[in-house]
Amino acid sequence: MYINYNVVNGIEYGTATHSVRKGSNVGKGDQIYLGRVIDKEKGIFKSRERGLFVYDVESNIFSPVPADFEEPKRQRKTKYPVRPTLIVSFGDVFLLDSFLNKSGLIKAVDAIKYRNSDTLHALLSYYILTSYANCHAEDWWELTYAKYLYPKAQLASQRISDALVDIGSEDAKRCFFKEYFRFLEKNSSADSKGEAEGIDDGVLIDSSGLPNSIRFPLTAINNHNGVISEELRLIYVVQQHTGMPLFFRYVAGNVIDVSTITRTIAELKANGINTKFAILDAGYYTGKNADALLDAGVSFMARMKSNFKVYQNAIKKHLNNLVSKPNAVLYNNRLVYIKCIPCKIGEKENRPAYAYLCKDMTMHNEGQKHAIERAGDENLTGADIFDDLQKQGVFVLITTRKVSTDKLLPLYYMRDQVEKIFEICKQGGKILPINVESEDTLRGHLMMTFIAAATLKMMSDKLSNTSLTTETMFMNLHEQHAIVYDKEFITTEPVKKMNEAYKAFKVQCPATIPRKAQNVD
Repeated sequence: MYINYNVVNGIEYGTATHSVRKGSNVGKGDQIYLGRVIDKEKGIFKSRERGLFVYDVESNIFSPVPADFEEPKRQRKTKYPVRPTLIVSFGDVFLLDSFLNKSGLIKAVDAIKYRNSDTLHALLSYYILTSYANCHAEDWWELTYAKYLYPKAQLASQRISDALVDIGSEDAKRCFFKEYFRFLEKNSSADSKGEAEGIDDGVLIDSSGLPNSIRFPLTAINNHNGVISEELRLIYVVQQHTGMPLFFRYVAGNVIDVSTITRTIAELKANGINTKFAILDAGYYTGKNADALLDAGVSFMARMKSNFKVYQNAIKKHLNNLVSKPNAVLYNNRLVYIKCIPCKIGEKENRPAYAYLCKDMTMHNEGQKHAIERAGDENLTGADIFDDLQKQGVFVLITTRKVSTDKLLPLYYMRDQVEKIFEICKQGGKILPINVESEDTLRGHLMMTFIAAATLKMMSDKLSNTSLTTETMFMNLHEQHAIVYDKEFITTEPVKKMNEAYKAFKVQCPATIPRKAQNVD
């Protein structure tokens, strides 16, 4: 066995070749293409199939490159020398880095203890500031202030895959969340409404499908509310009184919501989060889950589906007298009638709880209009659709703690904050599309998107009294540049929208920044 080297267009490639003896002649046998030669002495090659790897010709064994190995820059072959990039995009990277350090969130990020902190910080910035695939990260780094802020970052595709595997490990995840929970405890203040109801330690739990065609066991066919897709499911836990993402889990796409709640609560407790109150979507409620939550000391609120006995009894016994003056409540410029009905829940229907029968008159009127239009299309009489008309806009909320009717809906619709977090993940947090090849890299990808979502949520809250969103803010700041000199950076003047962003975060934009001795050119 030997390696045959061949130079094409100035690039050297290697092929491992078996020697075959035929009588007195020696010829070539089976060949293994190794790809581009990266380091001939160390036997390091790079190919599309394997990425970077070490090949030992004596033993015919492929192995990973050393963790500290840095792939040399591939020199562009050209007749003319390439001019250096001396103007880089500055504002978005600078403000994000300033915020992460000023807020203290960077301590939780660093708790991951990834071997190259510059790679971790640069990758997080890339996740937050761009919507591009990870294969473009190195190009982005080359053209932004991130190249000088994180000079040792390794953002080649293979290096990012290696980083995601490490970042997504269970040990890294636990190290991060241990510090992140400290960060939340230090920076969060209990919402006054939560204190009034004694549920300042509440959480919101929901799941979202992540469409995914990559072939590994988590990808499965899911039928969610009648929509069939190939996906995996991501479960997020959100802190009730701040709306901050608290924890995440993921399951195969065909695992239904009702079977995940007990394990989600168990993982929260195992990580030191003693949940006492949870607001759940309707998909999570069953008698079995109700028993499990109550046995774990967790009170809860959930919307109840119409196939449960509690729902049917509430409709049968109380719908006719629901619309009355004592039951009228105004919420979000809507009139809603609410009646509290003591009930029993659980598999044996022996757990005391409260069913709140609600009728939203705005939804009732819209539903009646559609029902009447449908009756006309199907030649139905008023008598045929009478019962259906009465149920328009009606829903039932179940709680294990009694809540005053004027505070019921503001409390329940806090669960919209979970949807906002999913929206952040899928837009600014770059959770989709899932461009990974294995569950190992998926875990790291989900960790990065979780940290990105937490960062964007905090920044969005800071911008609530401005005309900016995080998206428009970073878009504007990306256009502020820094001119690179030997000893310093000179920033371009920030315009009005940029100054508004700096002011919101109480960050001073410097005119000049001393340049440290960094080997990045």
